[in-house]
Amino acid sequence: MSAPLAPHVNLYDAIAANRARTVALIVAFCGIVAALAYVFGEYLAPGGGIALVPLSLIVSGGSAFVSYFAGDKIVLAQSAAREIGPDEEKVLHNVVESLVLGLGIPVPRLYLIDDSAPNAFATGRDPKHASVAVTRGLLDKLDRSELEGVIAHELSHIGNRDIRVMLLVTVLVGMVALLADWMLRSMAWSGGGRRRSRENGGGGIIIVLALVLALLTPIIATLIQLAVSRQREYLADASGVLLTRYPAGLAGALRKIDADQEPLEVANKATASLYVANPLKDRRALFDGLFNTHPPIAERIKRLEAMG
Repeated sequence: MSAPLAPHVNLYDAIAANRARTVALIVAFCGIVAALAYVFGEYLAPGGGIALVPLSLIVSGGSAFVSYFAGDKIVLAQSAAREIGPDEEKVLHNVVESLVLGLGIPVPRLYLIDDSAPNAFATGRDPKHASVAVTRGLLDKLDRSELEGVIAHELSHIGNRDIRVMLLVTVLVGMVALLADWMLRSMAWSGGGRRRSRENGGGGIIIVLALVLALLTPIIATLIQLAVSRQREYLADASGVLLTRYPAGLAGALRKIDADQEPLEVANKATASLYVANPLKDRRALFDGLFNTHPPIAERIKRLEAMG
């Protein structure tokens, strides 16, 4: 959609929608894991699928539990972020403390990523357990109004509770990819171990189905992740502007981040969707509309300018 997002955002509706989305995502990913387990179990032995499904649900439920309570620590560790002390980065502390008053949330823990590429992300399971990480490049390359725009965007992710959604989906997508990879490797190692099943049509169908699922489920899981990520960026842009009352600040920050072609070295495909803008600086491709972690910067800026 190219129409600008309305400048009024109902925060309570956004929170309720994100709670429902969290439940739906967990159910969807558990279903994907269960399907993988069932087909792989049938591949190993006829009737083995039913036996593997409960185990897969325990594993997926455990992963969701871990991602809910410890996923932010995992993401911050992967990003090589260190916590900023109260006597460091005074400007950043002042910006955050002034903005949280308007949003009505606790001051999040602040982290610094020692990288010259400008970017930032928020993580955590709720406003009481939230963190905001910024890069050295963000602090060095943006002026105060631009920094306020980015921080307001990240604090809006916290206030809207969509940090929990993306934290869960980031960890669960990684789990689906690992399971699918393990399934493909196991099938490759087993080689001709299913000659007995291949002698009949049913066994051949199971083999084909197992291969198709192992190849497609990581793609499907990633598409779910990216679709959720793109929508949350538009919402955070709009609600962040409501906080600063200055759309040009975030728009200017997005222009600078987009113009800086240095990729963020600690970012990867699993964590890219958490950042305010794509940190990988991927080359534009034919199917960017499907596989981009973020909406186009030009479209985001267009919507911001329409709010001015």
